[in-house]
Amino acid sequence: MQKDSFYKQLIDNNKGWVEEQLAKDPEYFEKLAKGQQPPVLWIGCADSRVPANQIIGAQPGEVFVHRNIANMVIHSDMNMLSVLDYAVNALKVKHVIVCGHYGCGGVQAAMKNSSIGIIDNWVRHIKDVYRLHKDRLDAIQDEKERFDTFVEINVKEQVFDLAKTSIVQAAWHKEQELHLHGWVYGLDSGIIKDLEVNVSNDSQLDHVYQLNF
Repeated sequence: MQKDSFYKQLIDNNKGWVEEQLAKDPEYFEKLAKGQQPPVLWIGCADSRVPANQIIGAQPGEVFVHRNIANMVIHSDMNMLSVLDYAVNALKVKHVIVCGHYGCGGVQAAMKNSSIGIIDNWVRHIKDVYRLHKDRLDAIQDEKERFDTFVEINVKEQVFDLAKTSIVQAAWHKEQELHLHGWVYGLDSGIIKDLEVNVSNDSQLDHVYQLNF
């Protein structure tokens, strides 16, 4: 069976990239293979237009990445929790960034009532965020402004959901340096907006979420 030209191009692109890196540094891959010590964990959307390393100019080895639809932090998601645990406890990252993006399809789906398929179950978590901020969002008349505001609110909620995890709170309890941040990326500008939601200890949480160790 003949491979299509786009698929073949991916393999060719890889070979070209390898040659380019080796031309700059003959020991590039040898050094990269020795291990990783990224200072950042990136929790982003799976959208193909938001590649974590590229939009912040980071090199391989500098960013540990987890991506899912609408950059969600769900307390029962073992995939996300496993990534978070490894990043915090093994890699000792100092920053966790939740990065959403304007025009997010998952957030947009949560604003509507159409059934898409199995993803409906995932989108329901985003709908829960809307429910918490319904009065504020429903008061915004302009549809795009409401959409953009919801994207930002969703990111902020995910940052605080990170702070509520036992993984993050245990790190703070051990006086490990760990900062949580919320960003939104503009697809039409390439610019990142820092939402200035920065959480560095459990005192920023409601008392009911503060865990005793």
